Amino acid sequence: MRDTNGQVVAGGNGQGNQLDQLYQPADVLIDKETDSLIICDRGNRRVVRWSRRSGTIQGEILIDNIACRGLAMDNQRYLYISDVERYEVRRYQIGDKNGTIVAGGNGGGAGLNQLNVPTYIFVDQQQAVYVSDRDNHRVMKWNKDAKEGTVVAAGQGYGNALTQLWFPQGLLIDTLGTIYVADSLNDRVMGWSTGAQQGTVIVGGNGKGEGANQLNAPWDLSLDRQGNLYVVENWNYRVQRFSIE
Repeated sequence: MRDTNGQVVAGGNGQGNQLDQLYQPADVLIDKETDSLIICDRGNRRVVRWSRRSGTIQGEILIDNIACRGLAMDNQRYLYISDVERYEVRRYQIGDKNGTIVAGGNGGGAGLNQLNVPTYIFVDQQQAVYVSDRDNHRVMKWNKDAKEGTVVAAGQGYGNALTQLWFPQGLLIDTLGTIYVADSLNDRVMGWSTGAQQGTVIVGGNGKGEGANQLNAPWDLSLDRQGNLYVVENWNYRVQRFSIE
């Protein structure tokens, strides 16, 4: 039976920095090993963990003093966090407070060894890190232990051509290696095949609006096993589902 009522599983006690509160949470993932939620508590500059077990009334701080925006976890349970102020992505073992830089970390800029406001991230089976390099209007791929990244989507300045992105946000990679990226200010989701010189409009691209074929500031993406794409729209205050198989 369809459940139309949500259930609070973290926060819900107003805005604040107490352990039972969140402030502008920006990303979340599920750690199946510990049956818990790991949350980028952006406004509090911290990453917190909340158990999914019933009776949980507060979270615990995993990492503090970080301008987090995106989270990812690989198949070895390493946690990856993008930091929009340090222009880097770090990899952490759970319990480690310092982490290791795996992308960026060379100041803000457009060089191949730099990032400029890294937001959402994705980590593949080989521990390569894909980064929405927002203010460079591109998606970067950093292989494991690499000293610089490669541009895998756009990188031609901001604009609405098929070779361009404008403030990319959420991204994911499917089993074929196709990159899906929320092209937020172009109000579309783009797909980039491996090695492609330009992208394809997957959904949206029909102007800003509330129509079923339109988007308004797509912010984050998710794919289910049936091939449905879910798009979080920041300024339409909704989540849309599209069948893209």
